[in-house]
Amino acid sequence: MDSGQRSGEITVLRVFDAPREMLFRSFTQVEQLVKWWGPDGFQVVAARSDPRAGGELSLTMRGPDGEEFPLDARYSEVTVPERLAFEGTALDSDGRPALRTWTSISFVEEEGRTRVTVRARAEGLTPESKFMIGGMGAGWNQSLQRLDDHLTGAAGRQLTISRGFPASCDRVFEMWTREEHLRRWWGPEGFSITVDEIDVRPGGRWIFTMHGPDGVDYPNTVVYDEVSAPTRLVYTHLNPRFQTTVTFDEMMGMTALSMRLTFPTAEARDQAIEQYHADSGANQTLDRLGQLFPPISG
Repeated sequence: MDSGQRSGEITVLRVFDAPREMLFRSFTQVEQLVKWWGPDGFQVVAARSDPRAGGELSLTMRGPDGEEFPLDARYSEVTVPERLAFEGTALDSDGRPALRTWTSISFVEEEGRTRVTVRARAEGLTPESKFMIGGMGAGWNQSLQRLDDHLTGAAGRQLTISRGFPASCDRVFEMWTREEHLRRWWGPEGFSITVDEIDVRPGGRWIFTMHGPDGVDYPNTVVYDEVSAPTRLVYTHLNPRFQTTVTFDEMMGMTALSMRLTFPTAEARDQAIEQYHADSGANQTLDRLGQLFPPISG
């Protein structure tokens, strides 16, 4: 993207364990689009899709603070099930045209799986549009993760929390993977940890004990499944068992972080929230991490 952030272009690739016909429908059918389109914390509240050249694509996203962001577009190419292209105008929360957008999406079969490549370009129409342009990469990465969660059924048994940190992805990833940093922030308010072992590589273990403010100790064992510095970290927590996926996306010099806790069942997720307050604990933990970075000036 250019230094002024008045225009931008991104390419995002993801491989899905699903046939491309299913992926194509996910991008063109309203009943599918509303289940995954948009970054974490957003939901589609209105949608229309007429997947043919010249047909309408209209989506209105509502953010976590209640603001709405419509996209009015037209399909310029529809080649089932290989390729989509559309162009249109994204509005800001006040209903003003903010971006002109051009998007193309290809679907390529790979031995029963599908490689989806999104290419998006935007030109800003207002000074404030630089923030929307700066978030394009993070927004598409999070959207495609939501699509994957929808297709695999993981969405119904997840707890998802997002944050923005005023630091590079390298720095935030380092805070998440080095013992001397983890000791400073891991755990809800009032907790501290003792690390017995940390080996951040696929198959490596992180063994630690959380010390509660009431003096109770909570032993933990984590096994790392995927380590892709500085963009992605996946690990499995044992007893209780759940998998955590943490993604780190660059956004205008900051890091857009998303943390997904995926449980074996929806009932296990609900139990973790009700019995162990997993939602408030995770939020407090990320709040503590945020306190280690200097505030954004200006």
